[in-house]
Amino acid sequence: MATSIVMPRLGDFMMEGTVVSWAKAEGEAVNQGDVIAEIETEKLNYDLEATDGGFLHPVVPEGATVAVDGLLGYVLAEGEAPPVAEAPQQAVAPPVTGAPKRAAPRREAGAPVASTPGARRLAAKLGVELADVTPTGPRGRVTDADVRAHAERQAAADTPAIPHGLPEPSRTEPLKGMRKSIADHMKGSLSATAQLSYFLEVDVTEAQRLRRESSKKGETTLGLPHVLIMASAAALGRVVALNSVLAGDNVLYFDRIDIGLAVAVTDGLVVPVVRDVGAKDIYSVAEEVQELVGKAKSGKLLPDDMVGGTFTISVLGAVDGFTPILNRGQSAILGAGRTGEKPVVRNGEVVIRETMTLSLTADHQVIDGEAAASFMRRLQQAIERPAPLFKRLET
Repeated sequence: MATSIVMPRLGDFMMEGTVVSWAKAEGEAVNQGDVIAEIETEKLNYDLEATDGGFLHPVVPEGATVAVDGLLGYVLAEGEAPPVAEAPQQAVAPPVTGAPKRAAPRREAGAPVASTPGARRLAAKLGVELADVTPTGPRGRVTDADVRAHAERQAAADTPAIPHGLPEPSRTEPLKGMRKSIADHMKGSLSATAQLSYFLEVDVTEAQRLRRESSKKGETTLGLPHVLIMASAAALGRVVALNSVLAGDNVLYFDRIDIGLAVAVTDGLVVPVVRDVGAKDIYSVAEEVQELVGKAKSGKLLPDDMVGGTFTISVLGAVDGFTPILNRGQSAILGAGRTGEKPVVRNGEVVIRETMTLSLTADHQVIDGEAAASFMRRLQQAIERPAPLFKRLET
């Protein structure tokens, strides 16, 4: 019996995917677990594996974009014919405004399109497919006027409206792929939550000293993002309200702390998740982050690497501070700007310290100001008295 190959759902917000390539040829034998195709989504590339053994029969070509759960092909038994798939509906171009509506005669696939010589010459010049043009001529023939009208409609559809007063753009690019996914997620997050941000400057002098000393010893190289992950886990362990997810009309609270770290890639951001941070030390967290960042940069993150975070951290070291936007569902996200030296007053004396601005965005539907302020105080204490963050867990 034929086994359907469908576009998998590789993330909570995935709507469609693209078949980058088929790993097996038409009719080639496959075993259960063999990689049969490479799938590309807005966030990652994924090796699709066969769920059954048999012979591959693709029904979409490489480069095709297919909705989630849409049919990609079949795995057939030996000698089995593929099921007869329902023919996809074809969009029909509207008739030219004001032109009489004529029913085009039925045309067999591949047969020549009834058209005038002028229509054929103009279609070749403009790069128009005659089969896509709505005919208005006698006996359903395509005329040159039909071709010209079709080309004008196509050009109007492909050309974005330019707001009045702006000059001609030097280049126009559609919002698509990862950028479109990020745009949709961010708008959805802002429209579904009551986001409020809090800012706090923290002294990172001691944390920087300890992480640099540890790195010089030839151990795991530590960065400030690793310190922020550990400090956030310590604060979330004390202020559990922020380690939560809003699901419909229910708030889900968690004892386990799974922290997502925003990573910049070519077309946008991905957020791989470090699991159960509270049960790990900074050295194992740093190694895990290094592996996840490497996979993100090379496009090798798996779907499971990017789901299930209960809290997110975004580090943007080029600016002093910013307002991060919540990942949909989560109750809080921490933003961290760049570090810098500045004069501060300590014990009545002016000294130079290294500081950083932190920004917490929380969903005010779930998190009150008191809980947010308590988290920020705990976070500040963990960062400014960081020795416990650098302790190794006994194995």
